[in-house]
Amino acid sequence: MLALAGILPDFRLQSADGDSATRIAATAALGAGAFGVLSSVVWPLLVRALLLVPALVLGLLVFFLNGSLLLLALRLDPSGQSEAAPETAVVVAAVMSAVASATGGALAVRDDDAYRRRLYRLFDRRRRGRTPPAEGPPTPGTVFLQLDGVGHDVLLDAVGRGLMPTVAAWLGENQDSRGTHRIIPWRTDWSSQTGASQLGILHGSNHDVPAFRWYEKDSQEIVVCNRPTSAAELQRRAIGHTGDGGLLTVDGASRGNLFSGGAEQLALVLSVAARRGRENRSRAGYFVYFSDPANAVRTALSFVADVGREIGESTRARLGKKRPRVGRGGLYPFIRAFATVVERDVVVTAVIGDMLAGRSSVYADLVAYDEVAHHSGPRSRDAEKVLQRLDRSLALIAQVAEHAPRAYRVVLLSDHGQSPGETFRARYGLGLGELVRAGCGLPVPRKARRTHSGAEARAAVRAALRRPVEEGGEQYRPTGPASEPLVLASGNLGLVSFPDVPHRMSREEIDARHPALLTTLANHPGVGFVLVRSEEHGGLVLGAHGAAIPLDELDDDPGPLADFGPGAADAVRRTHTFPHTADIMVNSWYDPEEGEVLAFEEQIGSHGGLGGAQGRPFLMSPLTFSAPVQAGEELVGAEQVHRVLRRWLRECDGPQVPIEVRPGRKAA
Repeated sequence: MLALAGILPDFRLQSADGDSATRIAATAALGAGAFGVLSSVVWPLLVRALLLVPALVLGLLVFFLNGSLLLLALRLDPSGQSEAAPETAVVVAAVMSAVASATGGALAVRDDDAYRRRLYRLFDRRRRGRTPPAEGPPTPGTVFLQLDGVGHDVLLDAVGRGLMPTVAAWLGENQDSRGTHRIIPWRTDWSSQTGASQLGILHGSNHDVPAFRWYEKDSQEIVVCNRPTSAAELQRRAIGHTGDGGLLTVDGASRGNLFSGGAEQLALVLSVAARRGRENRSRAGYFVYFSDPANAVRTALSFVADVGREIGESTRARLGKKRPRVGRGGLYPFIRAFATVVERDVVVTAVIGDMLAGRSSVYADLVAYDEVAHHSGPRSRDAEKVLQRLDRSLALIAQVAEHAPRAYRVVLLSDHGQSPGETFRARYGLGLGELVRAGCGLPVPRKARRTHSGAEARAAVRAALRRPVEEGGEQYRPTGPASEPLVLASGNLGLVSFPDVPHRMSREEIDARHPALLTTLANHPGVGFVLVRSEEHGGLVLGAHGAAIPLDELDDDPGPLADFGPGAADAVRRTHTFPHTADIMVNSWYDPEEGEVLAFEEQIGSHGGLGGAQGRPFLMSPLTFSAPVQAGEELVGAEQVHRVLRRWLRECDGPQVPIEVRPGRKAA
């Protein structure tokens, strides 16, 4: 405070006539002390009241609230010789909070005893008003940490290059450490995206989730996995399908996920974001984090720094004419910073609180890598830096586990990977929607609307802003003439539906209406294969040069699926059985040598269909757990991952699932 008083012209700690150094120091000490007391006492009350304000707005208010507290502290100074202009108070308060945060963090890192005391003070504060058990539970708890979008090969490459030393130590890759974990890849369903994977992992079923977004003819609505009401409906369907409340139904916590998993403790969970009033407990995570003013200032400053970092990197890519490249302007730098800073910090803090509270199971999703890789590329320098920062978050969680009231086993996993490649539009000059219209003989607009990225961070930002896109419901219904095709994109998977036909159209019906459409799609060089229903064969896979393979013959003759690897036929057959599979399912071209696909969305790192690393996430578990699968077997599908995680929880004598959802009990 003394240093700032000497630097800033509108900040004074002495009278106009001057004071002795001792008196000035005493005045500064009184002002700083009053500011510290007000921050610790008044700040949590202000944050709780401001939970009615959108989270991102709260982040902007942090500086002004801190400045107001400093002005009040100076008013309370009994010497009456301290004052500051309002705008100067904001700067002084921000600098003081940042310095206090940095100093406290440095001391905690360098002094294990100080760090331990700080953790237990946090635990004591959170359990105040409750009667804690004399000792922690005798059985270990389990923390599931999902690194969204990190493929198996990307993780191993990052470990091998020294980018993720914490993960390397767990795997025994460091010379001075013995491995505590094993890692295996697993194979996603055809819909290789968070909605399908996380629903299957947390709730045991992703039946009838054909893509990230799809049109349902019976309700005449477009379902989008990261739309809050859609997420809530998908969760309800999964619970009804399995009779299982979820993986986290007993003493569990769900943090930063699309779905609750049946947990009672929620923070940043999208399926409850559309709720109003007290039922929406998802934003409580913001209070836990921002109740510490040092956290608030540190996150706000990091947010600004990441926005600047993104603007610099995107400018460098544009000036260097890097290819492939997608637009990264507009609000994207702020969306990225929310995912890589705000959501990460809030989720990690929530997980730490859960461990200190001794909860039995925690599942948390860290979306930072996925958001950046969509726009910068899965193996870009930007994405590598995000992996490094995520590794530091893992190290912090591992340190906290040593001080928790019970032992914890940490499981690291991902929901999908990402496949690189330029966009379909960039390569061919038109999008999938225009290609479909051309195949139908319909006019193609000169300037077509671009398909927005389906990254999960965008929905999290909307939920944090209390604008979960529920007020614009019309955009989730077809806007054009009913007879025209509706084309939706999920990464490199495209879906074509005809809203005026109440059932799933057959190949014969499509050919009768638009004779050139299926041929146009199947023979386009940017299309890998097409799935349609056939009145004669049931399901039919179409490819170039007239290839038409019935689904039950794919094992003998994979046809256009040959390049997509083992399991592709089973994934396509399963999706064909879904009630809401589109009239035409289009998977983009895939280059098996380069691992590249062509995204139908504006992404140079994409996922959602078949082809490459997007369908090869990882599962990394402690050696104390039984092996995920027997030697020589492959872990296939999110539903099988759920069964593995459930088995591990039972091995810990933790939550016993499935738990039947009884009548009258609300499913989260």
